[in-house]
Amino acid sequence: MLTPDQFLLGVGLTVLLAVGSQILAHRLRIPALILLLPAGFTAGALTDVVHPDKLAPANFSSIVSLCVAVILYDAGLGLELRHLREATRSVVLRLLVLGLLITWASVMGLGPALFGIPLSAAVMLGAILVVSGPTVVGPLLEHVRPSERLRRILVWEGTLIDPVGAILGALVFHSLVAGEFQVGHGFRFGEFLLSGAVGLAGGAVGAGLLWLCLHTLRLGETLGTLAQLATVIVVSAGCDILREDTGLIAAVVAGLAVANLPGLDMPARLPFFEILVQLIIGLLFVSISAGVAPSSVSPVLLPSLLLIAVLVLVVRPLVAWLSTGGSGLSTGERAFLGWMAPRGIVAASTASAFSATLAEKGLAGASKILPVTFLVIVGTVALYGLTAAPVAGRLGVTRPARARPLVVGGEPWAADLGRCLRSAGVDVVLWRGPDEQWERFEGVTSVLLLTGDDDFDALVSVLLRDRVDGPVQRIAHDLADRWERGERFLLNAPGTPVPAGYDVQLVVRADGRLDAVIPSRTVERGAGDAAVLLGPAAGR
Repeated sequence: MLTPDQFLLGVGLTVLLAVGSQILAHRLRIPALILLLPAGFTAGALTDVVHPDKLAPANFSSIVSLCVAVILYDAGLGLELRHLREATRSVVLRLLVLGLLITWASVMGLGPALFGIPLSAAVMLGAILVVSGPTVVGPLLEHVRPSERLRRILVWEGTLIDPVGAILGALVFHSLVAGEFQVGHGFRFGEFLLSGAVGLAGGAVGAGLLWLCLHTLRLGETLGTLAQLATVIVVSAGCDILREDTGLIAAVVAGLAVANLPGLDMPARLPFFEILVQLIIGLLFVSISAGVAPSSVSPVLLPSLLLIAVLVLVVRPLVAWLSTGGSGLSTGERAFLGWMAPRGIVAASTASAFSATLAEKGLAGASKILPVTFLVIVGTVALYGLTAAPVAGRLGVTRPARARPLVVGGEPWAADLGRCLRSAGVDVVLWRGPDEQWERFEGVTSVLLLTGDDDFDALVSVLLRDRVDGPVQRIAHDLADRWERGERFLLNAPGTPVPAGYDVQLVVRADGRLDAVIPSRTVERGAGDAAVLLGPAAGR
């Protein structure tokens, strides 16, 4: 039992490692998960104060379950059904079904041979390792920037497999506690369906509460965000009380409802939610990895590496190839799907929650479940995190580097600037007002705010800064005044001197990238770069 001072030290150190690892990873331009897991493992080896059994000895698994529910609710907010078209839907469903069955069967078959564990423990390990999850897939996709179609498939698969895998793990766990695993005796498929029904019902209740809060009561952003958080926690907790781990399904369903029901027009993913989810991910990975004893890792290190090799080089490519046949995906897209199956927080949380109890119940090999799961998470995250970007580049499935700026403003001079950029070969998206469809903004690399409204530009720049791959620029409003006085935009070809009376506003790089000239930053123009100028109109 920790003293109050030790408890405070443990909480502070856990937060420091969670946030510090993410900051360092951002500076190094690598996925944060590559640093979070070793940081927690090292802290757990050097001190006892960050160990989850010491910080929350009685209720750590319940806390983890509620935290994962919040993560999955946030992931559900990004799942818009209009993007799940027939071909994409078919691929996602096949990835879920075939991925679960083939991965589970492979681990069950390899477990006894590699780790010397009985079939019952291998069944539990296989159920744990079928999951992937948005906590690892999302950050990796942001790092890689694959095509939009690939991103949607992987996000849908990762978000939906987590609750399904968690319920499967819970059912196998209870089957093992009740007696040896026997198909048709220890495990009942009807219980799996019942758990799914409880989760769906809980999600429906959550959707109803959110409709009341966000549509009927029309709560503002602050109260609306609090209402979402409270609804997810209450509904998930209630479902878990009825059937273990069904709260995860309820959370995903509630998120889907907010993202897709008409009338819920309040911004669903506010910065608070994004910050909270990012913090939760860091805290969970640090805490769970701190609970892995170094002495338990050494005996299973080599066989775990062999298991990782089979999962990465055989199982996932086989699942992806079978799931994408006749889908219309290119060979490169199918190959990239076969190179993206990292394990995440649900695998870690279920292994942490179940392995200790099974070991206490005397199940042979149960003590190896958590260290093997930890090594598979570390190995897959590190491997995919370090190789996914170059692999995607070699396969030609990344989004193009050419600029695709979003110009916000319907004034004539803004349209004139857009036409000039298009003449330079830049794929410009012009937003004139709320009637435009936001689907056009997929793949936008920068934003040029030209509305002339300082308050609007300031608000939009804050909202879009973390949602666009490139910069959000508030162009100086003297451009509008100059345009009204008769000046016009002109495309200046590479190697051509700037005419008298004109000045450079934007530089279009030879590779298609776009740089805006602003007072706070100097933009150097290369020999092969074109430029957008502003100056006297021809004939004046």
